[in-house]
Formats: sequence, C-alpha cells, structure tokens
Amino acid sequence: MTAPRWDAAQLALALLSIDPVGLGGIVVRARVGPVRDAFLAELGSIHLPCRRIHPDISDEALFGGLDLSATLTAQKVVFSRGLMYEPAAIVLTMAERTAPTLAAKLAQAIDDIPHFTLVALDEGTDADERCPPALSERTAFRADLDGIGRMQTPPSDLPDPAVARALYPRVPATSQAIEALTALAARYGVDSLRAPLFALRAARAHAALFGRVSLVSDDIAAAAGLVYGHRATQMPTDEDEPQDDPPPPPDQDEADSPQGQDDDILDIPPEMLIEAVRAMLPEGMLETLVPAGTARGARGSGAGARRKGNRRGRPLPSRPGRLDGRARIDLVATLRAAAPWQPLRRKLSARKHRLLIHPSDIHVKRYEDRSDRLLIFTVDASGSAALARLAEAKGAVELLLAQAYARRDHVALIAFRGDGAQLLLPPTRSLVQTKRRLAALPGGGGTPLAAGLQAAGELADHARGHGLSPAIAVLTDGRANIALDGRADRVRAAEDAVRLGRWLRGSGVPGVVLDMGNRPARQLAELAAQMGARYLPMPRADAGRLSAAVGAALDG
Repeated sequence: MTAPRWDAAQLALALLSIDPVGLGGIVVRARVGPVRDAFLAELGSIHLPCRRIHPDISDEALFGGLDLSATLTAQKVVFSRGLMYEPAAIVLTMAERTAPTLAAKLAQAIDDIPHFTLVALDEGTDADERCPPALSERTAFRADLDGIGRMQTPPSDLPDPAVARALYPRVPATSQAIEALTALAARYGVDSLRAPLFALRAARAHAALFGRVSLVSDDIAAAAGLVYGHRATQMPTDEDEPQDDPPPPPDQDEADSPQGQDDDILDIPPEMLIEAVRAMLPEGMLETLVPAGTARGARGSGAGARRKGNRRGRPLPSRPGRLDGRARIDLVATLRAAAPWQPLRRKLSARKHRLLIHPSDIHVKRYEDRSDRLLIFTVDASGSAALARLAEAKGAVELLLAQAYARRDHVALIAFRGDGAQLLLPPTRSLVQTKRRLAALPGGGGTPLAAGLQAAGELADHARGHGLSPAIAVLTDGRANIALDGRADRVRAAEDAVRLGRWLRGSGVPGVVLDMGNRPARQLAELAAQMGARYLPMPRADAGRLSAAVGAALDG
C-alpha cells in the first residue's frame, strides 16, 4: 500500500500547485526523514515562496507589529509586516503541537487573506496526536507518508503543473459535477460544506493537469478520493445504493451541445466513485470511523492542559522578545546574545568601556505548567440495574486512581437517581478515601439525567476556579424520565438534558457519554452530539473496559 499512498501524495501536490489558494493546502502526516524531505523538496512546484513557521511563533511575526529596533534607529515609529501579508506557502512544522489560539488565528487568516496556502507537517507518533481540526478542515488534502520506504518514492511522472495553470480557468464547474460530488459527500458522512467545494476545485485542476477543458469521470473520481478519503465518517451500505431509474430525456439545448462535456459525468457508476474513495482511505480507517459530529481535536496526552506563562512552571528555552512590562528578562541568555557583537559595537560607538545591549539581544523567560486533570464520573444510579452500573463505576474509578499519581488525575463521582443528583465523592486522589466513600452507594428510583449533567457542569466550573482541567464521563442507559424541576415528565426530561448538554458544550468541558443499555440508544447519541462529546455504546462493560474506554476517549 506504500506506492499508492506516495502516488496519491504526488497527485495532491500537483493539484495544489495549480490552485494553491483555492485548495487551502495539505496536511502531511510524516516524521522527519528522507521520505518527508523528498516530498518537501517538490514544494517548489507551488508558485509561491515557502515560509516556515513553528507552533510558538509570535503574533508580531505572523501579523506584524512595532519594530523596536527600526524605531530606535530611525527615531520614529516603524511597523513591520508579518508573514501573513505576503503571498507565500506557509509550512507549519510540528502541527500536532499547535495551540488552539494559534490554530484559530491561522484558520481566520486562511478565510480572510486570499494569497497563501498552508502545508501542515503533522509529526505525531500516536493516533491522538494530529493537526488541529480547525486547520485540517481548511485544507483540501492529506498525505500519509508514514511507513513508506525511501526506495518507494520515485520521482513524479505527472504533467507539468505550470502548463495546467493557464488551462485551469477554462475548465467549467458543471452542475452534473457539483451534484455528483455533493451526493458522494453525503454518502460518506462528510458534513463539511468546504469539502465539496474543495473537491470541485480539485476535479477542475485534475482535468487541467491532463490537458482537458471539460470534466470527465476520472477527474471526479480522483478529486473525490483525495478530498473525501480522510474526511469519511461512515461507509455506504447496500441500502444507500441509488435505484437504477432510467435517465430523463435530454433537453434540446443539451442534445445540440457541440462539446457534450457532461455526458461522461452523467454515466459515472456510483460503485466506481465509492471504490475511488475507499482506495484513498488510510489503513485501518474502516475500523475506527468516528460518527459525524463527534470529531475530537488534538488535546495532547493524558495530563492536564498546558498553560504557558512567564512567572512559574517548568522552564522552557528562552526566546528573543521585547520588554513589554509583563515578560521577565533572561539576563544570561541576553548577555550571551550580546557578547559576540561587543567589539564591533564599541568600534562604531563612542562609549568604549560600556556593555552595549541592542533590542535584538533581549531574551525573555518562558515557563510551562500543567494543570491537574479532574475526571467527573456522572453515574446513573436508578432502576434495577443500578447496582451493576455502580459496581462497574467503582472498579473503573479505582483503576484510574491507581494511575493518578503518575498522570496527576483527580476523580469525582456524582450519582443521579430519584429526583436529583448527589456528589458522592468530591475531587480526590486518595485511594483510601475513595474506597471508603464507594463502600455503599444507594440505588433505585427515577432517572434525572438533566440533574446529573447540571451537577457535573457546576462541579467542572468550580474545579476550573481551583486550577483543574475537568472532563466529564456520563454513564447511563438514556431512559431519562425526571425533569430538572423534579416532575415525572419524559418529554420535559429529554428537553432539559439536551439544553444542559448544549450548556456543557458552550463551557468547553470535554466529555464522553457511555451507553450502558443493552442496545444503543439514539437519544444518547444525540445528547453526546449536543455536548460535543464522544458517544460509546458499551453494553455489559466491565471495570477494565470501562476504564480503558474513558481514558482513550478523554485523552484525545
């Protein structure tokens, strides 16, 4: 499978070279090595200068700002222009480490500044380490080069993209192509509106690459495979196959068309397009498809959130900076940067015996701290199956607490039953206290799911005020029948649960909903979508599987 993946990456780069701004860019999943170097060496086909940036780049370097050195030299205010204001192919190294703030700024720049393209180098080693969704959503292509040997990367034998650029504006976007690509996106569960637009541009670029001024089936199939392959969230079933209805008679104008450029598209077999996308799916994708609406962002590994600052935490290498009243100067690094220039500066200055420090010498201190993580188990303790669910939750909590000292996790337990929710275990890392609190847990009564979600959200807000990073795990069978005001009303109870799910999503608390019923419940999947959480149906799950599922879901 390595040769097809390399060929697909070469084709994606060729199409990007034809329309780099319209296609947004490409995410390259590969670690440092000769294969990635061989791929990056061909970025020269993009008719834009390459500019490398890193995840810690400053806003001044990206968007411009006050140039202190030039201001002091010219004795007037001088502003510098950032990288975003010059046409370029921006190469983002270590994209999997991009902070959400930088990802949001780059995403906005892609939307608002129409003269650059993004090449995101994803160097993650684990499945959960990946380019932020905000950036991958705005790039048409993804190239997975991991596992490809250097001998399996022959030079590209594709036509010259420079010739295709002149032909590209002449390739029309036909209604038949739009309809085919949009229908195919729906079949594969691609809910992004950008994806069909990218696919249409890619199809036109593919036609221009091979010297055509009209779209044919090969163009549609290639574009669908490259753009939809890594975005697919489901596989089409036999029930989804369209019926073979006879085509309507063509209009007279279309019958008299001299080119007949859409006839080939009308004859595309749906099976061919489906197989084209299937061939582009990453290896193992079919076993790990994520339901639509539950895609996770890259949040790093299991410990709490990273918090950069300039006062405390783990020291990071100092960086050149400026004295803005907030940063702390790194005196040693500043002197080290200034020392080699002293002979030249003294020769050019009248002050022969003084240490001459220029603004470019200033280095500032940086620190990184990790907040402790809090796992809030919100457990359904209602009905006859409560004892089994609480036993599973107890075992999962104890298993997670065994790793708490290494991972810096805290655990809390909320049980909801009857007409309300109760905090049974406040945030703790004490295994002894946990076993004592979990020794006897009550069960039975109604299912006030909304009250459980409200209690979990309030505890999460309180935990954030104490510097913790909360995450919520909801264990229930989904049969909510008690509204938030304590009345027995199934319809009102479901509405309250959905409303509180939206509130949790708005507060930005990550979570997972574990369906403990005998059969997956549609209403729980919808609740998870409202919460922005993962949905995991786990009937008959034991403590070990439950602990592993919670850890895998929340670590992403």
